[in-house]
Amino acid sequence: MDLEQIVAARYSCRKYQQRQVPAEIIESILQLAQKTPSWCNTQPWQVLLLSGKATEAFRDKLYAHASMGLPINPDFAFPSRYDGIYRERRKVCGVQLYQALGIGREDKAAAAEQSLENFRLFGAPHVALVTTEAELGVYGAVDCGLYVSNFMLAAGSLGVATIAQAALASYPDFIRGHFGLPAERKMVCGISFGFADETHPINGYRTARAGVLESVQRFN
Repeated sequence: MDLEQIVAARYSCRKYQQRQVPAEIIESILQLAQKTPSWCNTQPWQVLLLSGKATEAFRDKLYAHASMGLPINPDFAFPSRYDGIYRERRKVCGVQLYQALGIGREDKAAAAEQSLENFRLFGAPHVALVTTEAELGVYGAVDCGLYVSNFMLAAGSLGVATIAQAALASYPDFIRGHFGLPAERKMVCGISFGFADETHPINGYRTARAGVLESVQRFN
């Protein structure tokens, strides 16, 4: 596929087949993502890549931790609120998700259960946890965002589905403890990935994008 096809075809996959992605394909994804540009070529992304038993152990412990209902404590603050068009876009995205699963508006228990699926990695056999150094601040995180985008597009070009998950940054202290990371390593987000289960209804909807005129002001 060319770049236009890859970008158009990409979506956030929320249900995966159990089979592992071959090691050579993962290596190709990592090699392509490593070409990401960064501020002063600092290349701040440091990635924990989990497969097999490592994924299962992390999934089980993270889900148990999240299920306790503890307050989140992300290293980089989540949005304080969504207003106007941002609130509307978020709402539409959520409605599409729950409609695909047959979850009614008033079914709070089912909605909460689905939200916790983030911490099961949506059943993905692999996850990449993206971290940066504290001293690089917000620009280190921005550069990591570029890496995440390139990782997902590289994966898509090789037939691998992905979902970027800010939710996995909700409990950074747990992640640092699980992997023995120093306090200076800050959690940006995770990328769960694998081969999509195309038969599942949750993978059947697509979110819309605003037109260019809604995002760009031109000056000549």
